[in-house]
Amino acid sequence: MKKVKLKVPATVANLVCGFDILGMAVHDPYDEMEFRLLETPEIIIKHTDSFGLPEEPSSNVAGIVLLKIQEHFNLKNGFEVIIHKHIKPGSGLGSSAASAAGAAFGASVLLGNKLSKEEMVYFAMFGEELASGVRHADNIAPCIYGGITLVKSTSPIDIIPLNSPDLFVTAVHPQVEVKTSDARQVLKKNITLKSAVEQWGNIAGLVAGIQKNDFDLIGRSLTDVIIEPVRSILIPKFNEIKEKSLQSGALGGGISGSGPSIFMLSEQKETADKIAQMMESVYDEIEIESFVYVSKINPAGIQIIKEA
Repeated sequence: MKKVKLKVPATVANLVCGFDILGMAVHDPYDEMEFRLLETPEIIIKHTDSFGLPEEPSSNVAGIVLLKIQEHFNLKNGFEVIIHKHIKPGSGLGSSAASAAGAAFGASVLLGNKLSKEEMVYFAMFGEELASGVRHADNIAPCIYGGITLVKSTSPIDIIPLNSPDLFVTAVHPQVEVKTSDARQVLKKNITLKSAVEQWGNIAGLVAGIQKNDFDLIGRSLTDVIIEPVRSILIPKFNEIKEKSLQSGALGGGISGSGPSIFMLSEQKETADKIAQMMESVYDEIEIESFVYVSKINPAGIQIIKEA
């Protein structure tokens, strides 16, 4: 195989209380990535978007992943990648993870499905490290595996695919930027045992609710006593949007990744659409442009659009 085109989904990381360990894939937005296997060992990165991302492979999230794969397997081949990015960098919707996971997936396909999903995660984490300074996999795992995933460990790689409840996801991306690296710097270095125990209970409850399709338990468990209180101050109107979403019938939700995007889970599409309208209205009132997405949880993750 010489060419492959991929549809790479956005992801929601943390799922409120599961910092760096829980994540889910959604249908919208998504990136498209086109790969071509080269006879020479060069790595060529091209962007069709206007985000101004670097195209030098060692400075590009997808490029560094391909370089690591090339080095690890001592490949004589190279790759050309054209990235049509629709997931805005700094959105909190897994933009860097999409590029990194897409790179690992695309390279694997062109090399005859050479990599396991665990190996794709391993190589994709080099892209996340370039973007945020930390080799985390909470966005990468659901992008590659699809649905909802639990990252039990990144060393060694231990990813647990979870059930994908029949729920709707409403996400709003206000057009303000919160860099993952900056969002990590505001986190507290120490927490109380009381907070840790409460957080563990919420994480366990959320995973149990997801596995049992217990929507009431999911809603009761979507509480973060450690990260959200600190990060939410970086996001305009966060508390208002969360309160109004719950009043509108959302099960719960919170910050998507490091923000500024906010997500809410709902049982019914009518509820999800109502929340979407409210989110857009709240940001219109303070003259902040926003993009709102309503979709279901994406069980497939990365998909092949075309191969040749």
